[in-house]
Amino acid sequence: MERALRAARVATFVYFVLDGTLMGIWVVHIPAIEDRVGISHATLGGLLVLLGLGAFLGMRVAGPLADRLGTRVVVPASGVLCGAALALPGLSRSPWTLAGALLVFGFCNGSLDVSMNAHAVHVEKAYARPVMSAFHATFSVGGVLASLVAAAASAAGMGTAAVLAVAGGVGVLVALAAAPLLLPSGAVAKDEEAEAAEVAAPEAERRGGSRYIRVLAALAFMSMLCEGAANDWSALHLKDVLGAPSSTAAFGYGTFAAAMTVGRLLADRVSARFGSLAILRYGSALAAVGITVAALTPWLWAAFAGWALFGLGLSGCVPQLFSAAGHADPAAAGANVSRVAGLGYLGMLAGPAVIGWLTHVTALNHTFLLLTLLCAVTAAGAGVLRTGEPNRTRELEPSRS
Repeated sequence: MERALRAARVATFVYFVLDGTLMGIWVVHIPAIEDRVGISHATLGGLLVLLGLGAFLGMRVAGPLADRLGTRVVVPASGVLCGAALALPGLSRSPWTLAGALLVFGFCNGSLDVSMNAHAVHVEKAYARPVMSAFHATFSVGGVLASLVAAAASAAGMGTAAVLAVAGGVGVLVALAAAPLLLPSGAVAKDEEAEAAEVAAPEAERRGGSRYIRVLAALAFMSMLCEGAANDWSALHLKDVLGAPSSTAAFGYGTFAAAMTVGRLLADRVSARFGSLAILRYGSALAAVGITVAALTPWLWAAFAGWALFGLGLSGCVPQLFSAAGHADPAAAGANVSRVAGLGYLGMLAGPAVIGWLTHVTALNHTFLLLTLLCAVTAAGAGVLRTGEPNRTRELEPSRS
């Protein structure tokens, strides 16, 4: 059993890397596809909304489906579909075909995202200790892998359509190869004691659980809005506000992303020692300090430090929220994770747009104070994790059998 559990954890890492790689391959080829289809930046922005809409719909469909059919079925199926769908943008020749391709790719990507997170919750339950943040860290590794693959393919003279098709084909094979290592559906079923407790739970308590998931989703929305804003505006902030050359400004996002990856690699150990509430509360507070420094400092070195603190603080927040949603009710882990991840994903899409709109009213660096406010609200609302802590603690207690 222990060997099977280790294999399931490795397989979960594989799917997180796969998801990050497939999405990264698409992202690094956006400029080439935009040029070939012959669309403006504004049109591309509208089409990217369809990518987000598809992902949101995929999450809402795949979450309940994972609960009904089991993650061992839905995760590899979503991985296969996501790999196959990656080829579609490369084959597009008009805005309309690209719109359809992005809607389909977004749907498949959202399905993979929520189902692999639901399986990660089951793995975490079986391990009886926090492991969720490390999975999210490997998603970032996939992005790095995608950039290396794209650079090698470009040096070899491969066209965009060929790169997307080959990468998607490899993704299909990887998804199929890792499938047998996932936890079987029987291994993630609720035990008799948990079932009896749920039957005995009053209706008011169940309604409270629903409110609990809604609050988690709202906190995920705020955290991921901050992350989305950093993704799109950190480099521009250093270039346009502090006057850094483009080559230096690019390290703004790199600093944020590196700090986030390191933070996620460490967050599981910190969570095991101090609890998920501490990660969310003090992480959000640290992120608030970091983005405030970045927003107000006139010094480039301090801005880099601010973006690093922002990434480090945010790093553990979303994994803790996803984990809490999954452990709230193991029988509905997929559905609950889909609700929290879906609203969080909308926040990530909204972040860049909200900051862009605010630049019509005030200077770019001053718009980041909105992110300070959102981080402060998240820190203040972190106490909600106390509501689900008894459930989560029971889920993570080592089995006596």
